Amino acid sequence: MHPAGLFWVAAALRLLLAAHVAAAFEPISLGIAVGAASALTGYLSYRDLYCRFAECCREQPLNASALKLNLEEKLFGQHLATEVILKALTGFKNNKNPKKPLTLSLHGWAGTGKNLVSQIAAENLHPKGLKSNFVHLFVSTLHFPHEQHIKLYQDQLQRWIRGNVSACASSVFIFDEMDKLHPGVIDAIKPFLDYYEQIDGVSYRKAIFIFLSNAGGDLITKTALDFWRAGRRREGIQLKDLEPALSVGVFNNKHSGLWHSGLIDRNLIDYFIPFLPLEYSHVKMCVRAEMKARGSAIDEDVVTRVAEEMTFFPKDEKIYSDKGCKTVQSRLDFH
Repeated sequence: MHPAGLFWVAAALRLLLAAHVAAAFEPISLGIAVGAASALTGYLSYRDLYCRFAECCREQPLNASALKLNLEEKLFGQHLATEVILKALTGFKNNKNPKKPLTLSLHGWAGTGKNLVSQIAAENLHPKGLKSNFVHLFVSTLHFPHEQHIKLYQDQLQRWIRGNVSACASSVFIFDEMDKLHPGVIDAIKPFLDYYEQIDGVSYRKAIFIFLSNAGGDLITKTALDFWRAGRRREGIQLKDLEPALSVGVFNNKHSGLWHSGLIDRNLIDYFIPFLPLEYSHVKMCVRAEMKARGSAIDEDVVTRVAEEMTFFPKDEKIYSDKGCKTVQSRLDFH
């Protein structure tokens, strides 16, 4: 290669590396740096060379078959979540011109699979999953702990999302522990979820937002229990049996993170996805899956012992695990 060409390649790579490091500090600067670096590499046609050494944001179709297989192999007892997640992500990624970002709100008690689904989704949207520079996880108790700083959090959140979507249009944002988020904080992102073509020159239409919340768990459990007591299969529960009550319930719940939120009022959340409480058979499935993940042989005696150590509710029927599969890993360590 000509010496001048090598010089420009090195310069482009240094600039892109600097932008990569800056991501942890200033998302706005990241967008500017990536823009400048892209101009250089575009002119020199060396973008592919850079992408061999670092993660690049690229538009790529979703492998629906792989996503379906991941959900079927790792998520248990959640026919509604499996169906809706698969349909929502596949439809959104196949749409070359979406009118708004995809926004999903996952609800249910702890241990029912909400975090697992967000991880599976991230891995199928960006190869590095939760470790990707284009997947961003916010935990309410960690990132937004103080009620007196709501305005500060709102400003920071807007800057962070604007900067990262500027750098990668298909960024994914996951908000965990929404039920612990102070009311009003999440409304800061309302403009980004709306039907705008652009905001200040940035399009947010290809981004994905996922909310995880325990709020609504009581409503979901009541519906599941009503089906069980009526002798009806849980697989007979449909989204229409839960979604309307779920959206109203979290809207009126001061401890949902979405209390009187404009996101609900403006119908900006595309799906409210219920995660059903897990039964004894589902807990056993979780134990087997954990054994398999550890490379251990499946020992049905151990599977049964771990499942029987869990506690179940209601008090009389004892149908549902009160912690879902949340403590399966730690309990399995003792066997």
